Amino acid sequence: MTTISVKKELLEELVDLKLNFLNNEIDKILSKWNHESASKIIQDARDGTIEEAEDDAITLRHLLDQREELFHLKKEWNNS
Repeated sequence: MTTISVKKELLEELVDLKLNFLNNEIDKILSKWNHESASKIIQDARDGTIEEAEDDAITLRHLLDQREELFHLKKEWNNS
């Protein structure tokens, strides 16, 4: 693995841009299914309430995981 030096400000900006993108994608899925809660879509897809939402629920779970990972990364940066 190669290591490079990058200014923290640039990394923060890139993470913020990625978070914006993730939030927009999450909002698109919420709007598509007329839900306000990601967990509700995931639950409805899981229990068959909205059968056609399975692919979107999987995508949503992935987007939420990515967002959580980036929030965790930012928190680590702020604590160091």
